[in-house]
Amino acid sequence: MNLCVFCSAADLDDIYTSPAREFAKETGRRGHTLVWGGSDAGLMKVMADGVQAGGGRLVGVSVEFLQHKARPDADEMIVTRNLAERKAQLLERADAVVVMVGGTGTLDEATDVLELKKHGMHDKPVAVLNTAGFYDGLRRQMERMEADGFLPRPLAELVFFIEDPVELLDRLETAADREAPGEALRTAPLG
Repeated sequence: MNLCVFCSAADLDDIYTSPAREFAKETGRRGHTLVWGGSDAGLMKVMADGVQAGGGRLVGVSVEFLQHKARPDADEMIVTRNLAERKAQLLERADAVVVMVGGTGTLDEATDVLELKKHGMHDKPVAVLNTAGFYDGLRRQMERMEADGFLPRPLAELVFFIEDPVELLDRLETAADREAPGEALRTAPLG
């Protein structure tokens, strides 16, 4: 499976890097490919290192103005002209999408993918690795959007939030293996 991961290129505390590292190693060990922003810095580097160490492939999608930060030993590296092209390439090459901790760039990528899914432009599983409750606020906001009628599809059909990296990978593999279209992945409400 080609797993697109949106995450930060910043150097982060172990509370964020440890779950990402676990997810990355398990991704590689299971023979999956990481499709990511191509950077060899921060959490992006942690992900690439882990997937590669586990035996997985790396497909980077960089952008011209960040090409100098691209990982030199990726199995494949695509360089796009701008961020919009980059997002389109990342989604096109992915079988599933994972959102990890990050800043405004990660949030932009996540909301773009969810907006496309909301309108039926793709039906790939989208999961949020909610490390240390980082995305609790986003989850609450999306639950309110659903409750107040702003989402034309149930939230559980758009995205699921999970804190455990191995459980998240298990759920993605199950979702990718499903043959029944429109089968929703359930997310437990925040308590």
